[in-house]
Amino acid sequence: MSGNVTRDAVIVEVVRTPVGRGKANGTLHVEHPVDLMAHSLRQVVQRSGIDPSLIDDVIGGVVTAVGDQASNMTRRAALAAGFLESVPATTVDRQCGSSQQAIHFAAQGVISGAYDLAIATGSESMSRIPMGSNLVGTEDPAGIDFAQRYPDGLVPQGISAELIAAKWKISRTEMDEFALTSHARAAAATQEGRFEREISPIRGLDRDEGIRTGSTLEKLAGLRPAYYDDAMATRFPQIGWNVTAGNASQVNDGSAAVMITTSENARRLGLKPRARLHSFAVVGDDPLYMLTAVIPATQKVLTKAGLGIGDIDLFEVNEAFASVVLAWARETGADLSKVNVNGGAIAIGHPLGGSGARIMTTLVNALEQRGQRFGLQVMCEAGGLSNATIIERL
Repeated sequence: MSGNVTRDAVIVEVVRTPVGRGKANGTLHVEHPVDLMAHSLRQVVQRSGIDPSLIDDVIGGVVTAVGDQASNMTRRAALAAGFLESVPATTVDRQCGSSQQAIHFAAQGVISGAYDLAIATGSESMSRIPMGSNLVGTEDPAGIDFAQRYPDGLVPQGISAELIAAKWKISRTEMDEFALTSHARAAAATQEGRFEREISPIRGLDRDEGIRTGSTLEKLAGLRPAYYDDAMATRFPQIGWNVTAGNASQVNDGSAAVMITTSENARRLGLKPRARLHSFAVVGDDPLYMLTAVIPATQKVLTKAGLGIGDIDLFEVNEAFASVVLAWARETGADLSKVNVNGGAIAIGHPLGGSGARIMTTLVNALEQRGQRFGLQVMCEAGGLSNATIIERL
């Protein structure tokens, strides 16, 4: 490790797979989850040109850690990628923000001097390991004390998205318009080659599989509510039942990886820093509304950075549901024209554990393409959690 000097954390390389449809007929369904993560790990090292023996740790995000994704999958993926057996690896679970948390841990390790170079990664094969598979056979995942604190129980994320839409008075039309914009932006980014640098093709797939063109407000208006439930309708009469498959994120397969080191070490290795990891925040919020923590997380990371919302050039806000991003924008005052400029999870997809690293990969490239300085990434996470990160293009 380096001597007693002020240390920073910089991103020197990013890469992701295209995001595949998370169904049995999706292109990436045949790819084992270990191999899916290994692809991004292998590619980020090859693109950087470093000696893999220099990697101090690999930190991976996976949400549904069961079956093929169980038992510290990141370690198996690092070995599958051809890394030396001496390179360690661990897997973290911050729900949908798992690989964004992996980025935080890697950067914090580098800044502290625990690491000189680390890789943050994330992956999810939702076609092979459906969301919630790790709860199958679990009689009581909450426990007595949790149940006493929340006697009425919590709700599925889709119901939380409906509660958010009701609280912030977000209409079905607003959510559908937001979804159309996401697809239009992602389609334009694909057609104009804006994803080419960040995507490493796999299984012959060289572009995100879920982007749709040709949809209309009329078509989206014909979709049925995705989460309607009689019991929930009785419990929450304020819900308008406007969340559909068209204005929510998809089910997907994909992975991404981010290489992080110090500016000093980058110079020594002949690597070009692409962005500085400027500030980090993680917060908790109401677990019933569950997805609103993006609001206080954004406020906290801006305060830590000494920046205002107007100082941020580009935002990446995970599009788990359109209502989440629209409520966030209303509360923060962010300009939606700066949000998810190349489309978001509604169009590109949301491979759970891989999404944090995927979004960071897209944000780094978008800042470079536009010659802009500050980017802010924030993700809603199950349980009422959120990670927020500010990066500065170098």
